[in-house]
Amino acid sequence: MSIVTENLSYTYMPGTPFERAAIRDINLRIEDGEFVGIIGHTGSGKSTLIQHFNGLLKPTAGRVLINDMDTTGKDLKELRRLVGIVFQYPEHQLFEETVYKDIAFGLRRRNITEEEAREEILKAVEVVGLSEDILEKSPFELSGGQKRRVAIAGVLVMKPSILILDEPTAGLDPRGRDEIFGFITRIHKTMGITVILVSHSMEDIARLVDRVIVMNDGTIEMDGRIEEVFADIDRLEGIGLSAPQVAYLMKKLKSIFPGINDRVYTVPAARDELLKHLKGGYES
Repeated sequence: MSIVTENLSYTYMPGTPFERAAIRDINLRIEDGEFVGIIGHTGSGKSTLIQHFNGLLKPTAGRVLINDMDTTGKDLKELRRLVGIVFQYPEHQLFEETVYKDIAFGLRRRNITEEEAREEILKAVEVVGLSEDILEKSPFELSGGQKRRVAIAGVLVMKPSILILDEPTAGLDPRGRDEIFGFITRIHKTMGITVILVSHSMEDIARLVDRVIVMNDGTIEMDGRIEEVFADIDRLEGIGLSAPQVAYLMKKLKSIFPGINDRVYTVPAARDELLKHLKGGYES
């Protein structure tokens, strides 16, 4: 399921002293099944952009097409089923008495039986790595990481074709982050859905996504594959961003070992490159 924006612009509070252009003239195409990262400093337009993808915001100018469906159309219920958004700290939106009821909330609007609903809920819980016995607990008894998973399960149970995650691991410890990114990666690979990840972590972006969109001052500054975007460190730093820390290490190592490949942006890839280079040095 593709996402297309054509000359998309959005202005907050138009015609008032507080008028502010949040995004300007965005032309973008995200193909079905891509895993895309969106990065940018605070206020660059990331959140405004993704809220156009399921009709939460309507364009001030231009348009957004989801599989040729205009987001200004009337069938927003179907659009929001197809495009699921998990906002930052989604556990703050939990409100039901039990985990089961929270996950089931969106299903109540669909014409399915209770048995069918339970089957879908069990599948969603399994996908996010929770056990069935958690369903009758209060969501407020859970740990922060478990609450986050329940909130994501509530989106997945609707079987979206596009999953958008806005800083999904904010506030979690490293183990919690790894667990959530683990099942998000599995969802992308096994279900083949389009995944869009908004993050401030260059390390997470580098190890997870295939394509990076860099937002700056309401426009798209850069758009390309990981190795293309993160190779241009000067340009990233010029707009207040950075490359993953390992990229700086590899550039320093290249000054010592000229033959090393410094276009490496994850720790495992850096380890493999160093081992390969050292092995080659020993053999020679």
